Amino acid sequence: MRRRLLVAAAALAGCTVLPPLETRLQPWIGRSEAELVTAFGVPARTYEAGDRRFLQYEERRAQLLPADPWWPGWPYRGPWWYAPPPPPPAYVVRGCDVTFVLRRGVVEGFTFRGDGCR
Repeated sequence: MRRRLLVAAAALAGCTVLPPLETRLQPWIGRSEAELVTAFGVPARTYEAGDRRFLQYEERRAQLLPADPWWPGWPYRGPWWYAPPPPPPAYVVRGCDVTFVLRRGVVEGFTFRGDGCR
C-alpha cells in the first residue's frame, strides 16, 4: 500500500500546473519597457494615448480535437447494418492577447483576453 502511495505521489509530482496568467504577469508591473521587450520580443501592436503607451502581444495556436471513436451515429433512420461514420477531427485556433499599459516607460498594468489565455 505504501509503495502505491509513493508511485502515485511521484506521478503527480511530474504533472506541473501553471499558476493563472494574471499571477504570472503581476511581477512585470513596475519594470521598464526595455525589460518587457527583451523578455517578450517586439509587440504585435503599439498605441499611444496621452502619457500612456500600450503594447499588445498576441499568441495563436491550433489545437486538434479528435473525433469521437465511440460515436454511435444515432439517431439514424436507415438499415440496421449501416451507421454513418463519426465526424472527422477538427482544428480549433485558440488565441490570447495581452496588452501592457506603460506610463513614462514603466509597466503600470495589463489586460488579457481570449479563449487561449491560460
